[in-house]
Amino acid sequence: MFETPRQGLNRRQAETVERLLTAGLAELRAVGHEALTIRTVAQRAGVSPATAYTYLASKNHLFAELFWRHLNAAHLRVSTDGTAVERLQATMRALTARIVEEPELAAAVTPALLGTDPDVARLRLKIGGEFLARFEAALREPRRPADPAVLDVLVLTFSGALLQAGMGLLTYDQIAERLVSAVDVILRGNP
Repeated sequence: MFETPRQGLNRRQAETVERLLTAGLAELRAVGHEALTIRTVAQRAGVSPATAYTYLASKNHLFAELFWRHLNAAHLRVSTDGTAVERLQATMRALTARIVEEPELAAAVTPALLGTDPDVARLRLKIGGEFLARFEAALREPRRPADPAVLDVLVLTFSGALLQAGMGLLTYDQIAERLVSAVDVILRGNP
């Protein structure tokens, strides 16, 4: 079971949250992110809108939570084989492929993560931290930690690519290949 969107929930409350998130993903797949409302998610989950708003501050919060869970549910294994460039390229491809598995969620999360809702801000930091951790794991070498400046550039590059795809300027398949090229440039001269 995943962590709950808000801490301190009892079992019954956590089950309600799970129902809301399951209903939210089903509703997102059915009607898309623009037509989805917390009211329709509540109806699909069999709870009142007031109950839904107790756990989900907004539909942006719902989308960010669903994305965090989707990303976190993929226990993408970081290969220890190959060069740092090859490992990082494989990580970029795997993350992008994971995002593409839920196209409606991918379309919803970009504008959602730009919101100012405190619950979204909390999840935005967790999502960025997850990207950072995966890049760091791919770059890890025995007795040599990853360069923090390189990690910053990688997170910015990946986030920027996701924004480009979210705006419809590139497809997720296109950003995957662009990211592979970017890794080669960023790590040029490193093994």
